[in-house]
Amino acid sequence: MTTDHYDIVIIGGGPVGMALTLTLRDAGISSLLLEARGLPEKVEDPRPLALSHGSYLILHRLGVWDKLPQKTPIRTIHISNRGSFGQTILTPEDAGVPTLGFVVNYHDLFHSMHKKLVESQANYIAGAIVTRLDTDENSGRVYFNYQGKEEKITAKLLILADGGQLAKQLPDITYQTHDYQQWAVVANVKAEKKQIGIAYERFTSDGPVALLPNDKDFALVWTVTPEASKEIVALDDATFLARLHRHFGDRLGRFVSAGKRSAFPLALKYATSVTTQRVALIGNAAQTLHPVAGQGFNLGLRDAYELACEIISTQSSSHEIGAPAMLSRYRQRRQMDSSTGRMFTDSLVKIFSNENKLLKHACGIGLSTLDCMPPLKRFIARRMIFGARG
Repeated sequence: MTTDHYDIVIIGGGPVGMALTLTLRDAGISSLLLEARGLPEKVEDPRPLALSHGSYLILHRLGVWDKLPQKTPIRTIHISNRGSFGQTILTPEDAGVPTLGFVVNYHDLFHSMHKKLVESQANYIAGAIVTRLDTDENSGRVYFNYQGKEEKITAKLLILADGGQLAKQLPDITYQTHDYQQWAVVANVKAEKKQIGIAYERFTSDGPVALLPNDKDFALVWTVTPEASKEIVALDDATFLARLHRHFGDRLGRFVSAGKRSAFPLALKYATSVTTQRVALIGNAAQTLHPVAGQGFNLGLRDAYELACEIISTQSSSHEIGAPAMLSRYRQRRQMDSSTGRMFTDSLVKIFSNENKLLKHACGIGLSTLDCMPPLKRFIARRMIFGARG
């Protein structure tokens, strides 16, 4: 280790933490990125990420986009509600953008960002397990294990980009949580009908089922009950594909093959404050959302980019990084985007995931009405793509 003090220390080397590091790389700000896992290895990982056009712009600016081996554009989003009439179709023209977004594989994005991180010669330590944090008015301290030794470093600002476990050590950070009692089953699937660039979001009483374009095939995110998730993951391929066809409908014909399946629980979790003394939270440390409408990662990427902008602005104006004034500006800057994204996804799940026939009918009317109102479609689409400010 070359130094024991930095302007900022970022804890959590996933894509959000790496994005923050890359945004700061030419700003004359000393930073260190700590990641608990070892260097990434290529493993099969079926998790898809739906990146908005806004996230594409950020990744392009960071020099990451061209390193991705596969990215499938989303040119149409087809939204429907199982068991009722009514649908909405979103296109790039509705939002005033060249494409609504892209679908990439999580592991591909992780590897591409890691390659860029290495190329940029960023200060990065993999296999660093943080054990303790503490702060005072002037700095923050990080204690971590690395190669069997206990290390300590200090910084003007500590940034948590992990899953939120370390924030529990901080007395002023508390979380609100809601268990949706739903699990997401993810897999790559092939259908009889080949389509390129169309994403499907179909609401059902169990939760939404999304089929995201993955070249000529689809990345599936299927929301089910906890009991059903275990059953579905254990099914043989033929039974799984038949069950998916019954659930989704005949719009794509039969599903003919499926890749590896995995499942994970769904919950809403968010910090009541994303800053405290000498600490800022971004990404999953700040909030974890339901995957409906694909807002979670895009929101975390905007956290990283806007915090980097705030840090660079503070540095250029000769004010102190990590001081209360800077943290207050960042907190206010992100408050509307974070709370709006949280309420939007939470409302979609609660309104559409039910058996009430009257509410289903109202949801169908709502989708049909939205489809007939271009200004409202543009308003909603741009906020899904760029955040609360649209």
